[in-house]
Amino acid sequence: MSEHSIVPLAVVVLMNHWLMKSELDVYPYDRLVEDGSTHWDGVRNYQARNMMRDDMKPGDLILFYHSNTKPPHIGGIAKVLKEGYPDHTSWDTNSNYYDPKSTPESPRWFMVDIEPVMALPMISLPDLRTNPALDEMLLLRKGQRLSVQPVEARHFEAVLAMVGLTTDDVVVS
Repeated sequence: MSEHSIVPLAVVVLMNHWLMKSELDVYPYDRLVEDGSTHWDGVRNYQARNMMRDDMKPGDLILFYHSNTKPPHIGGIAKVLKEGYPDHTSWDTNSNYYDPKSTPESPRWFMVDIEPVMALPMISLPDLRTNPALDEMLLLRKGQRLSVQPVEARHFEAVLAMVGLTTDDVVVS
């Protein structure tokens, strides 16, 4: 090879996977589909905030989880549309998520925008717990309550396999 040879470079796009929890009676996956997209506001946990602010990137896939229902379950797949930006509800005095220590000049809380990718047949928490491929999934750990949490690629794939899908079946535009 000469000093002027062109060497093709492989481009590897790393996609993160997440699980985001919403109560079924507050914001179900069907509403996300109706709305087309939404901003994920109101997260008031520093660890979850840091992931939304620092780690969630456009195109990352999300398991949309319905919590506080019987049974809790995964209802669909969404994707990150816009990476973390200040959560304006934190400085809105009329918002349930108002935080007097957060200002537009010095925001304390962040949110991301998401959009639906595809609905899934219900994958219940009891069914997730019985899948040995998910033994180490964060959601299934005792005491794990984060509303936003990372999901390892192998766990994301195992969840899809529970309803007969692969990552190739998840069409992301």
